[in-house]
Amino acid sequence: GYEWTNEHTFTAPWFQTLVMFVGEAFALIWLVYTNHREDQKSRDEIQPLLETGPITNDDGFVRERPKLFQTILLLPTICDLAGTTLGGIGLLYIHASVWQMLRGSIIIFTGVFSVIFLKRKLEPFRWAGMFITMLGLVLVGLASVLALKDEKSSANSHSKGETVLGICLVLAGQIVSAIQMVVEETYLKQRRLPPMQVVGMEGVFGVILMLVVVLPLVYVIPGSQRSSMKHGSYENDVDAMVMVGNNYKLALLIALYCCSITFYNVCGLSVTKSLSAVHRTLIDASRTVLVWGVDLFIYYALHLKQYGEQWTHYSFVQLAGFAVLLVGTLLYNRIIKIRALGSYDMPAVTKA
Repeated sequence: GYEWTNEHTFTAPWFQTLVMFVGEAFALIWLVYTNHREDQKSRDEIQPLLETGPITNDDGFVRERPKLFQTILLLPTICDLAGTTLGGIGLLYIHASVWQMLRGSIIIFTGVFSVIFLKRKLEPFRWAGMFITMLGLVLVGLASVLALKDEKSSANSHSKGETVLGICLVLAGQIVSAIQMVVEETYLKQRRLPPMQVVGMEGVFGVILMLVVVLPLVYVIPGSQRSSMKHGSYENDVDAMVMVGNNYKLALLIALYCCSITFYNVCGLSVTKSLSAVHRTLIDASRTVLVWGVDLFIYYALHLKQYGEQWTHYSFVQLAGFAVLLVGTLLYNRIIKIRALGSYDMPAVTKA
């Protein structure tokens, strides 16, 4: 590293948040590219129409793309920053699979905020799905805490207090992310901003906030990481960047993470456009068990116990929690229908 002469662990959640925003900002490149292709494809078709008057859509409004730079997107950027950071810090104290499962709680918080702020009426089957999801979250969190009693648990285990703290931080991050969802839905529907523009501009604003405000602040805050500050730093991101430059494996992981953020947003929006938001939700839910499976594979097949997760007696509880989470998600999105919960002949909520 930069400030140490010996090897040390890469622990930089705020730096990882910066990488996330860089990945989101790459969405603007995709937006500019797709806009250019659309303009090039329709130029010959539009030119004759321009001679007769402005081009309008079916509602009679003139087709005009919104300005790329939208300062109103600073609000969801701040929510994105806070939610992602809380979740990243919480991940330091719990397994990645538990972290991934707890992220499903966003459906509960978004539903509640939609009723409060968007004045949306949720049908009984949606409330039932939310409460079933809550039960799944309780099982997942319980499995993480109980696993600490097993002496043969993974070498990456933490104390009970740290685990509970990690769970609380992740849930708090999901509350903030739910607020972000409600704000974004307002911008998408009322201001008709393209989803890719929202993602990209949040990335740009996020990078600016991180470089100008957050990273300098965590550097001067006293902490355990050594730096040029007499009292140390809460996070030394100068050292983090040097560590990335000195370790090709770490640099590769950072690059892959940055690209995955970009493609996750691009592919997610493409699935929603081509199929439906329900399909995207189901794919996202299946990713949960995939993360857990990869953790188990790393532990048993690759024998990297410090990075993987061991199967314990309480893993069955975690597995049950995932199953309940999935049932709640299916019920909320009207894939599973229980007629006793009321009518299903209502418009689906496009974003939960």
